[in-house]
Amino acid sequence: MLFSNVSFDLGPGDAAIVTGPNGIGKSSLIRVAAGLLAPFEGGVTCDADKALLTEASALDTDRPLVAALRFWASLDRAPDPDARAARAMQALDLEALADIPVRLLSTGQRRRASIARVAATDAPVWLLDEPANGLDLASITRLEALIARHRSSGGIALVATHLPLSLPGAREIAL
Repeated sequence: MLFSNVSFDLGPGDAAIVTGPNGIGKSSLIRVAAGLLAPFEGGVTCDADKALLTEASALDTDRPLVAALRFWASLDRAPDPDARAARAMQALDLEALADIPVRLLSTGQRRRASIARVAATDAPVWLLDEPANGLDLASITRLEALIARHRSSGGIALVATHLPLSLPGAREIAL
């Protein structure tokens, strides 16, 4: 059993940071919240769309970055996927890389692109597994600002991390 008696409620504008050492179950908790793993006991209730960030970028490596992001943004029912992809690229300082195939991006660029994929969706719930991995300090600051904007517009963020992130008012779930 990785964890037991874990219970939390998140509403519009809320965030929770899942912390603990490697192997304790942070990623598993994110996957349970995403519906990818069934809990051994209890359940997860969420009636909103979710966007999931894991270690894999989920971006087509042969496509230029902007096209890969537009693909994901177009899967939502929300209008203007091109504008949402452009805003996400701008928020993560990726505009100069728009025409570069995803496979040619550096580790940090690929991570920012993966975060942009989440930001380009219209999902109110963000499930972020180790989002700061591979990022420099400037990119972590952009990530924190992006999560803050998401929350200020009523979004929810569940973030698993072993790196320090500034998410004011976030509930800590220590595993």
